[in-house]
Amino acid sequence: MSLPEVHLIGGTRPEAVKLAPVVTAMREQGLVEPVLLASGQHPTMVTQSLAAFGLTPDITLTVERTTGSQAELFTEMVRQLDALWEVRPPAAVIVQGDTTTSLAGALAAFWRRIPVVHLEAGLRSGDIESPFPEEANRKLVAQIASLHLAPTPLAAMNLLDENVSGEDVFVTGNTVVDATLAVAGRMLPYENQAVAAARTGSTNRLVLVTAHRRESWGAPLDRILAGVRELVVKYPDIDVILPSHPNPAVRAQVEAGLAGMPRVTVTDPLPYPDLSRLLSEAYLVLTDSGGIQEEAPSFGVPALVLRDVTERVESLEAGCAKLVGSDTAVIVAEASALLDDRARRDAMTAGGNPYGDGLAAARTAHATAALLDLTSSPVAMIGVSR
Repeated sequence: MSLPEVHLIGGTRPEAVKLAPVVTAMREQGLVEPVLLASGQHPTMVTQSLAAFGLTPDITLTVERTTGSQAELFTEMVRQLDALWEVRPPAAVIVQGDTTTSLAGALAAFWRRIPVVHLEAGLRSGDIESPFPEEANRKLVAQIASLHLAPTPLAAMNLLDENVSGEDVFVTGNTVVDATLAVAGRMLPYENQAVAAARTGSTNRLVLVTAHRRESWGAPLDRILAGVRELVVKYPDIDVILPSHPNPAVRAQVEAGLAGMPRVTVTDPLPYPDLSRLLSEAYLVLTDSGGIQEEAPSFGVPALVLRDVTERVESLEAGCAKLVGSDTAVIVAEASALLDDRARRDAMTAGGNPYGDGLAAARTAHATAALLDLTSSPVAMIGVSR
């Protein structure tokens, strides 16, 4: 007798990374048959990210894009998902986070009356314009999900405050913690040759910098790069590695802003094992990435967040991250305080990781099976990993 299929849909690297441990956990538990579905949003990056976990997509949509608009992407994904699920309807669909893929997958499943499981549910910045369009996407998915898998108690409370039934909300932890601990623990050789060259033999402290979000492009990115330049001049014992956004204009801006700077390595987007290993070796992270805010505390690495608001409020409350925005002077002052004082730096992450204990994927697999009446309800995550 075949197991009921659960389709896990992802279209971006973060989705692939956070879904991969769930696929593994579902296979280990043996209650459902996980089917990995690549939406076609960022197909190459999804395939590369899954490869780090020994996985490949079971189904890949081919999305033709002419204008590059969100409307075009959304429309084409919904059309193809609807056609797929007409002939191969799963028992449930898991969407992750807040991307266009997540919204398209949730709506296409809802219209087919397929239960929607929202992984990483309940994140809220409180500002519909930031991050854009992610804040709106995740709030829209919450309206139609059957099961809301919140990464933290605070995320669960956000959902309860929006009148989501408590019976439909379950705290799992964040599966990105499972993913990054597993991959970094293998200590694979660096695939990117520029990174390998920069790290080989270096005894300098590593500062990892990422500035990928659209709201960081343009003038904010110029201010961030100015802050990086000042830090490199001020601290001769730091190395900076900055994986750039693949957009050619953004890459050109980064390279122009850091031209001629010693001990600075600008790279293409990195394979996930490279990024995880860098994170595990970093002294400090400057980032506008939500995922890195979740991963860094597992390695005892504080994050200075290059944004004015964050939906990862747990990081701020736990003290493992601090909002610094894109003001050059603030970035330099806050980074300098941590570079000058190791004890102050270590104190930021002394409370552990509020995002999980490495068991989120198993809870997710169990909770999904319970939704389908295949097993009893699991035990929610309690407390903070130390």
